[in-house]
Amino acid sequence: MARILYKAIDTPWPPFSIYLFFALIVGTCAAVWRVRQSRKANAYGRTKTTFSDNKTSPIIPLEGFNWEETEPLQFRPFKGKDKYNLTMALESLDPSELIPMDKTYKDRLALRESVIDQHHDIVVGINNDQTPEEDPRIRPAISELYNYVLGTYLPTRYPSMFRLTVGSSLFHNLVTGATWPTTLSPTTPTIQALEILTQTVDEDFLILLPELFPENEEQPKSVLQAYAICFPAGFNMSEKLGQRLADIHVPVPGYQEKIGRSMDRFFARIEVGRFVKRANWSITIDTGLFAAFGGTHAEPGKKEEAIEPGKLNVDQTCLRCERQTLHRLPVSKALVFTVHTYLYPIKQIKDEGSGEDLANAVDGLKRGNVPGMHIYKKGDVWGEALKDFLRT
Repeated sequence: MARILYKAIDTPWPPFSIYLFFALIVGTCAAVWRVRQSRKANAYGRTKTTFSDNKTSPIIPLEGFNWEETEPLQFRPFKGKDKYNLTMALESLDPSELIPMDKTYKDRLALRESVIDQHHDIVVGINNDQTPEEDPRIRPAISELYNYVLGTYLPTRYPSMFRLTVGSSLFHNLVTGATWPTTLSPTTPTIQALEILTQTVDEDFLILLPELFPENEEQPKSVLQAYAICFPAGFNMSEKLGQRLADIHVPVPGYQEKIGRSMDRFFARIEVGRFVKRANWSITIDTGLFAAFGGTHAEPGKKEEAIEPGKLNVDQTCLRCERQTLHRLPVSKALVFTVHTYLYPIKQIKDEGSGEDLANAVDGLKRGNVPGMHIYKKGDVWGEALKDFLRT
């Protein structure tokens, strides 16, 4: 081939033919490059993007969005489930839909502010904060998430609610009147970024990084290094800092046997540009959104009396659903796990005609691949009384 090319070049050509020859070479190289880029970009069925470049951001603005007239999302993950099988149950997520907004926004932010004032060290935390042992990767990860949420996502997705000052790096919340810088200065405490996120969106955040000294170099375990959680479901997150996924989920029956390894693999391999979501459900009685001290799951060694049919406090009984998402930050490569918690009065579930579905799902807790989930979710306490109400 080289000889042929050399001979072709060495042979006198008309000027126009020479131009066509080199144009053909350049065009072929460009086509090959585009094909390779396309294959890389679509490895997961969507174009990969970065958060730092607004020109390639997939965020679709909701022009004229009225949060005051937008109903909260409605999740019924129990529908059609007569058996509760513990699975990852992940679905693809449009990056534009990462953080939902609705008419409860302002009231929920007020509640979040109250919670952080009363329980600061439970609501926000950084692993080994202010100690020589602090992982140097944590602050860049938190800073990257903070900058993306305030500097890119919110003002792009919801221009009627959030705005950036032209020519400066100031973020304005048009609903609450709050103003924050979009980037952390060198003197700003890292914890402050978590506090601001908590007071800006009705979303809980967990930030995970690969362990520094993994036993398996090809698949390092993800470790919880920071969080901002106002609405924990029955646990104190400060006790989970520095733990691997498997350790965090120790109380969950069947976790390690059914999905532990799959979770570790997925968390280790999820690539930048891929967003996923899932939803779960539980039943709570007289338990608010902030439930760090129990109430949602069975406590080891503590036996509660079953509620008799007809004795259920339906006014205080709710279906609690969590909308969970996961994605990887492009620069720090940290994983961001978000949770948006919804409470639906049990009366609403019955009135809308979903009572029988939920009653069947309660029975299904015993029939799935982890029968212990029935007790873990306290189905032995409220189960019969709840089914009686739903089916009466």
